[in-house]
Amino acid sequence: MVTKETRMSFEENLQRVSSRHRELELTLSNSKELSAEQITKISIEFSELTPIAEKINEVRSLEKELDENNSLASENAHDKELLALVQTEIDELIKTISVIRNELERLLLPKDEIDEKNAILEVRAGTGGDEAALFATELFSMYQKYSSLKGWRFDILEVSENDLGGYREAIASITGRSVFACLKFESGVHRVQRVPTTESGGRIHTSAATVAVLPEAEEVDIHIDDKDLRIDIFRASGPGGQSVNTTDSAVRITHLPTGIVVSQQDEKSQHKNKAKGMKILRARVFDFERTKLEKERAADRKEQVGTGDRSERIRTYNFPQGRVTDHRINLTLHKLEEFMQGEIFEEMIENLIIQAQEQELSKLI
Repeated sequence: MVTKETRMSFEENLQRVSSRHRELELTLSNSKELSAEQITKISIEFSELTPIAEKINEVRSLEKELDENNSLASENAHDKELLALVQTEIDELIKTISVIRNELERLLLPKDEIDEKNAILEVRAGTGGDEAALFATELFSMYQKYSSLKGWRFDILEVSENDLGGYREAIASITGRSVFACLKFESGVHRVQRVPTTESGGRIHTSAATVAVLPEAEEVDIHIDDKDLRIDIFRASGPGGQSVNTTDSAVRITHLPTGIVVSQQDEKSQHKNKAKGMKILRARVFDFERTKLEKERAADRKEQVGTGDRSERIRTYNFPQGRVTDHRINLTLHKLEEFMQGEIFEEMIENLIIQAQEQELSKLI
């Protein structure tokens, strides 16, 4: 239940946000003496608070209208016909105010500091052989297209292909605003049902690919001692084991305390491969430590990624029926082609975020 103390805290938060929004608006209107960096920082905060401030103004306006209708009802208690009309408006206003206040409660939830971080995306083929690798390629492309629509930077760090051009493993760095907040719910097993291009009998096959989304860690987030690393240098190889480089430029980095291993061979330069490898390693070690310390954040990375088995799934992509279903929120979208192009991907993410917010709210009341 919502206690008096909770309600008071909520009202105080509304007042605090409104005041801060007005303060930022005034500052931006008189920004001649501010540096470009200050203006950018203030503008970001202002844009984040604007939708909340607009909701607050909306609910305040509706509450004022509700008070006026309550007064009108009291003054005309003898007029049954008018009273019935007013009561209908009062009931509608109460419902609308309740909906908006629930939205505000979600918007005012404390933000996770890592939500604003960039992300490391890892996609791997799971159960299903070549078909799983081809599906992993399509998933990776979907995230790349969605990133483009969001205005994020998508840098491919590593790709390991099979002989058909499918991805055994693909890793990317995604940079932009609230990347991890948007993509963190993608970690898990993604199952596909369709007729593979290699299937001559027209039978529907089920395959799986696994996705891991890790917050990108800076050196200030996680300290890795050189003594805790073993770095091996070797010659890069392509599909089938053929050599793709005549120099020993590929790098394998092992973090000895955790046993986490990263290999990087996409660049011709050993130094560039090491830099990319360290970026991935830092994210994996940071995620390992984060999940170990914060049990409420679900499981560690292995449990997020899963084994790639068909029985473990967060989402199913059914191509014959043109639908995609997220099993955590029981949401099915019937525009699979658009979804794979990243075009209606946002709808899925928004619903996942809302459910997570509602779960957080349930802990507070």
